[in-house]
Amino acid sequence: MGMKMNRHGTQIAKFATLLFLTSAVSVALAAGASSWKVIGPGGGGTTIGPTISPFDSRLVVEHCDMTGGYVTHDNGLSWRMFNLRGGIEVLAFDRADAKTIYAGNSALWRSTDAGSSWSMVFPNPAHHTVEHQVGDHSDYSLTSDDPAYPGGNISAIAVGGEGSNAVADARLYLAFAAHVAFAQQEMQAVIVVSKDGGANWNRLATLPHRVLLLAPQGTGLVALSGSEAYRVAADGSVAELGGIPREFVAASSARSGGEIWIYATSADGQVYLTQDSGQHWQPVTPALGQSEAKFGAISASAEHPETAYLGFRGLRLGAGNENLLNGIARTADGGRTWNIVFKESTASAANLTGTWIEKRAAQNSRDIWFDAPYSLGAAPNDPNVVYATDLFRTYRSLDGGVTWLEVNSRPTSDGGWVSRGLDVTTDYGVQFDPFDSKHIFIDYTDIGLFSSDNGGQSWRSSTEGIPKFWRNTTYWVAFDPAQRGLMWGAFSGTHDLPRPKMWRRQPPSHFTGGVAISTDGGRSWQPSNAGLPEDSVTHILLDPSSRAGSRTLYACAFGRGVYKSTDGGRTWAQKNDGIAGQEPFAWRIIASPDNSLYLVVARRSEGNDRSAAGSGALYRSTDKAEHWQAIELPQGVTGPTGLAVDPRNPQRLYLTAWGQEGTDADRNGGVFLSEDGGASWKALFTDSQHVYDVTLDPRSPGTLYICGFDAAAYRSIDGGLHWTRIKGYDFKWGHRVIPDPNDPGMIYITTFGGGVWHGPAAGDPHAHETILTPVPVAHQ
Repeated sequence: MGMKMNRHGTQIAKFATLLFLTSAVSVALAAGASSWKVIGPGGGGTTIGPTISPFDSRLVVEHCDMTGGYVTHDNGLSWRMFNLRGGIEVLAFDRADAKTIYAGNSALWRSTDAGSSWSMVFPNPAHHTVEHQVGDHSDYSLTSDDPAYPGGNISAIAVGGEGSNAVADARLYLAFAAHVAFAQQEMQAVIVVSKDGGANWNRLATLPHRVLLLAPQGTGLVALSGSEAYRVAADGSVAELGGIPREFVAASSARSGGEIWIYATSADGQVYLTQDSGQHWQPVTPALGQSEAKFGAISASAEHPETAYLGFRGLRLGAGNENLLNGIARTADGGRTWNIVFKESTASAANLTGTWIEKRAAQNSRDIWFDAPYSLGAAPNDPNVVYATDLFRTYRSLDGGVTWLEVNSRPTSDGGWVSRGLDVTTDYGVQFDPFDSKHIFIDYTDIGLFSSDNGGQSWRSSTEGIPKFWRNTTYWVAFDPAQRGLMWGAFSGTHDLPRPKMWRRQPPSHFTGGVAISTDGGRSWQPSNAGLPEDSVTHILLDPSSRAGSRTLYACAFGRGVYKSTDGGRTWAQKNDGIAGQEPFAWRIIASPDNSLYLVVARRSEGNDRSAAGSGALYRSTDKAEHWQAIELPQGVTGPTGLAVDPRNPQRLYLTAWGQEGTDADRNGGVFLSEDGGASWKALFTDSQHVYDVTLDPRSPGTLYICGFDAAAYRSIDGGLHWTRIKGYDFKWGHRVIPDPNDPGMIYITTFGGGVWHGPAAGDPHAHETILTPVPVAHQ
């Protein structure tokens, strides 16, 4: 493409090294099978939109709220994760080809091998299409000279037409949702159409609100937008059909002869049905119990319109029953009658074969663990097959709701759990017992601390004794090097730090958390917080030179600064002398081989506030945290995220940073090197603007690893002079790389929402590539 300016004037210098991504575990690719796998207990996050093949109900795809996509070929008994650069909004199967699947985010992607590999269909990558990764979450978007491309994200996909020639119909319809200028809270929809399978596109129509559903009919289609149904003709003309009193929140269509049936739920929790393609709507809200439940998720069996499944919240069964139930109801007669097929309150459903999630919930009676379904997916060709997803789980029934199986995890013979490949967990560290490297801990968000006694073959929750308001997140643990079983943990009731979204609604002074101690290797814990105000503790560091029995420990309290204990964590004292600001966002503390300490302070915003108060900071202490001195950051850097000190030369510092938010691309992020203890810096790596952390291999300090939110991890074997992408790792939002002490050739990669990845340190040269379409990345 050469040197090119996109529509916003961003210079594209080259195709980025992030062009091709790889899959975690290839499906039946023998010679090219990936050696990477995702480890851990499985599940643990929000999955969305289960979509079942109309040809084979064993083939299911779904996505999550943390950018991952997932595919199963065996009724959910095993899954493979895939990633399409940004979060997926919608999935759809082709009606003519059993192996063709479509996925929508900022682009339309197509797989012709049942979800193993994907290509960008629209916008056309050859039409100066450029991807942008901007902001605190490295949000993904595209600009393109493809004339029909409206921008925004795809909210609905329709494939083919209707009638006897539907299978041979090459039409594709997409609805893009985009913010209206000067009214960022309002959405409008642009519908585009291709009549040749995606080779060429035209804008067809505009509707006033985001489109929830598209259903082809004849040469046009029916669309749901706001609270109305619309007929969109082949010439782009739009006619209003019928509507409901409040806006649609979920909808699903099926066919009966020439008519489209649409089941829908509304913003006030009611249920409606049209049997004449959107012209007339009738209420079919079930009367299930003693209280009026609210209804949300809904799915119909596309080839069996009389059958649909409906999610409910807040139902009371029987007089005097104070437990409000969440669950699923089913109709087999077009909404005239509904039967409850799944229900739970503070205990899991009696007809569910659950996992560790239900056992974990027993430690905390909050109803959040047994939430109403976020989404439902009924099989088009079998009305008895249905999948449900919620805040932590995916579960399915193959017998019309009589029995259910949770499919994110499977039990092991030792009473532990292992992932089926459906992972939606955020994790910060993989840490190893110094007395037994097969005793492994993973520090998780939302599901707390997990441990394995057998090198990761099975996992158990390790939060017994942690107060329930601290239990959400474990950010780090520290081990005593001399006493087996003695360890300390950094716990928090607030997840996702240091993302700025976490303190927009409440200040860090309202966070909960603290330090806890275990003397039995993490099997049980006791809070150890005297002198440390209750707050999110995001890191803990032990001084191995301190006296056994009265260890010196340091803790980062987010919004309060640094705390120090000289009696093994029993009591704590604040050590903020020299640290600027009233609420320092102390994030990580790093020990240097020259006995210095370094403190990374997170910034307060995405980087738009470049004042000293809004920027992050870096400090050094040479007297065990009694005093701190500020180290000037590299020029333009406001978002330090991690630091590593070369053990062979304490003056050699590696700093990672998040870029400042821009319009087309962020800037001043990456990896920086100082060879004089922070007096001066030079950029080592800027292809990724959202680098979360840097790791030095303790066995070979000249080998460095970095990871971040730009869909790649990198390795350098020459001290950061040159970097190569670690092939086989495939997730948008990465955290940090951890060398495997049990195998010098392997590494772990923790992620923000994709579980823990385990694979070859140098990457897998034979790994199957998920994305086949190169798209240039915007750089500034």
